[in-house]
Amino acid sequence: MSVLDRIVEDTRGEVKRRRKQVPLSELEALLETRAAADGSRPFSEALTRPGVSVIAEHKRRSPSAGLIREGATVTDVVKAYERGGAAALSILTEPFHFGGSLDDLREARANASLPVLRKDFIVDKYQLYEAVAAGADAILLIVAALEDKDLSKLLREAEALDLDALVEVHDEKELERALELEADVLGINNRDLSDFTVDIERTFQLLADVPAGKTVVSESGFSTREQLDELERVGVDAVLIGETLMRADDIEQAVRELVGGSDLP
Repeated sequence: MSVLDRIVEDTRGEVKRRRKQVPLSELEALLETRAAADGSRPFSEALTRPGVSVIAEHKRRSPSAGLIREGATVTDVVKAYERGGAAALSILTEPFHFGGSLDDLREARANASLPVLRKDFIVDKYQLYEAVAAGADAILLIVAALEDKDLSKLLREAEALDLDALVEVHDEKELERALELEADVLGINNRDLSDFTVDIERTFQLLADVPAGKTVVSESGFSTREQLDELERVGVDAVLIGETLMRADDIEQAVRELVGGSDLP
């Protein structure tokens, strides 16, 4: 069983448990309350401003890296991301392998004004309702983790909930599947989720097959302004960076250097 298969299996079991604790009807009521109090923040729009937009990620740990930044609060991290000039936030909420939670997402939402992506292994529409209720503006859909019919249903359900969807691929076949389903925001993950190895050339290889008009996010493996300059030259709209920023001595300055905004206020 691959790492991805194991995570998906754990996720399905956890969703069943949470459904029993909090019925979908309760989440729907929370959605109405949130809509009245706090509208969505456009995620996809934040990725298409001039230059390469930085989606800065809060990640407690990972199967490949272990514990990343012990003692850091979500609030401190996301505020530093925002001050540094990040365009959006990605909050890992998967509990077993990444140490995240929906509480992390709620804390991020309450302490920053940036659009928030719920980064998790979404396999059930219940998770979409959870995401909106917790304050997410977008969700991640991993093509490798879903059959086409499930991916299509989740995409349409996300649209109905006014959630943007970052549809993640990591090879040609997955890209074809995402394009057939008319995904608008494509994430090219340079990390192979079967063994967690990283190859940043994957972005450049797959980009040639992405039609004009799509928003492209490159994920994993990038850590310098020079790399982002190259991504901009080839037409990538945004880059998702987590571990590099989470490990930085000065998170705010690390973001500033990536976005080329050392003169930001």
